[in-house]
Amino acid sequence: MKRDPTAGSSSAPRRALAGALLSGAAGAAVVLIAAGQTWGEGEASAAGAELPVTANGNAVSALPSALALVGLAALVAVFAVRGTGRTLVSGVLALSGAGSIGAALLGAGDLDALEDSAAEVMGLSEAAVSSVSHTGWPWVSAVGGLLSLCAGLLALSYGRQWPAMSARYERTGRRVERRRPGTTSGQSDRPEDIWRALDRGEDPT
Repeated sequence: MKRDPTAGSSSAPRRALAGALLSGAAGAAVVLIAAGQTWGEGEASAAGAELPVTANGNAVSALPSALALVGLAALVAVFAVRGTGRTLVSGVLALSGAGSIGAALLGAGDLDALEDSAAEVMGLSEAAVSSVSHTGWPWVSAVGGLLSLCAGLLALSYGRQWPAMSARYERTGRRVERRRPGTTSGQSDRPEDIWRALDRGEDPT
């Protein structure tokens, strides 16, 4: 039994579509979840007192969360546009993922957020932070950004072959006149026109 050589190529866009949807949605969710977790810990000390301080992802940088939301919006918009617009939106999706990766990696060793937290806890403009440690959540956020980047690359590669929103949801700027079978372009189905035709002794049918 011979195998159709076009079967594999025709199913590739469908697999890419499913992969982009899953990776794009999962990537945004991972980045948003990681942003609310603790990225850094330490001990704030001032005037002989020491207190534990922490900093979550949003305190370190709000950029990953913002880019995750942009990527999620771009993922939805991919199916609302066609042609060049779809390519541009796919590029935005890929760039948002790349940006999330960069922001997460830069924040993996951040100290500024811990120092700000220490100053707030101690009520001083400056407070020393010691025993600093960082968690693995920035790397989790970077993985989420990588998933969004993969979704964008899939959209750039296969997006032109994916379906778009149905044309019935698009405004054409004109109303199509419906006619009954057997009527001509000069006849109307409006009730008032039918009554006027009867008054004139015409058969509106």
